Amino acid sequence: MRNLRVNLGANSYDIIIDRNNLSNIADFVSSRGGKIFILSDTNVAPLFANVVMQSFIDKGYECKILVLEAGEPTKSIKSIGPIYSSMLDFKLTRRDLLVTLGGGVIGDLGGFVASTYLRGIDFVQVPTSLLAQVDSSVGGKVAVDLPEGKNLVGSFYQPKMVYMDVNVLYDLPDKYFVDGMAEIIKYGCIKDKNLFKLLESIDSRESFMEKAEDIIYTCCNIKRKVVEVDERDNGERMLLNFGHTYGHALEKYYDFKGYSHGQAVAIGMVFITVISEKLKQTKAGTVQKLVKLLENFGLPIKDKINPDEVIVTIMRDKKNLGKNLNVILLKEIGKSFIYQTSAQYFLN
Repeated sequence: MRNLRVNLGANSYDIIIDRNNLSNIADFVSSRGGKIFILSDTNVAPLFANVVMQSFIDKGYECKILVLEAGEPTKSIKSIGPIYSSMLDFKLTRRDLLVTLGGGVIGDLGGFVASTYLRGIDFVQVPTSLLAQVDSSVGGKVAVDLPEGKNLVGSFYQPKMVYMDVNVLYDLPDKYFVDGMAEIIKYGCIKDKNLFKLLESIDSRESFMEKAEDIIYTCCNIKRKVVEVDERDNGERMLLNFGHTYGHALEKYYDFKGYSHGQAVAIGMVFITVISEKLKQTKAGTVQKLVKLLENFGLPIKDKINPDEVIVTIMRDKKNLGKNLNVILLKEIGKSFIYQTSAQYFLN
């Protein structure tokens, strides 16, 4: 078991990285009020909900689970009302606990619900996808999508704990495993060339799983350090958005029915780095290294869409400040920086 502490004063919490111990989750997670509301989805609940719920029941907690349809469309304003109603029917109080059991959609949605229900209740992230374990479950960004774009309504609301069992990844379909690899590659690109080199040496999902705890720990530790310096995304934390501006625009362009988040981010990382390398802002040869690694893990590197068509979506991105847009560029693998420009940059 590996443990990280995110030091944010009163909002500090632990990230626990474990193996084959989901049935004992109640040893780590507790509710002051005695009730635990579990939010999950149709992909994850059949695999893990009974194990998690039984662990809490065995410790004397009263539990209720709400299972939502899996997929990005669930992360919307329309989903929130029924969740609130279910929590109220359960008589969940501010002393009780919400547990998000799932990937990034459930974590983001459940965290937003926790931040607003009764003006804020405790919640614990139990991420079950690779992408959620290395990225979205950590840092307190919670949100829902609007028809106009992704994550446009949200808040910063830290969990009380993040508990992850690496072994749940064995049940993860290949497409979701590949999805998470994009975010791991992102961390290597922006902060850790040694992580990037390690990923270059991995030739199969099996070899990844042998090193999974260390890789997940490395990603979470990078994010922990960034969040501690910049909890509310006003500076250093923006580096975590490498590839995301164009990636989010692609997701929206296809109405979240085309590319997955990781696939879109992979395309976004290549797209922005092609431009920055052409403009000599990035070390020559960086694109080649990035493309090779992404392709090794089965991730896409480009899309046929004309960039002109996504500029409107990019301008709506929450990272757009007036006429200015902060984009994340690489100096080289392992080193990144914030560059203030405009959406026109994507037309270079």
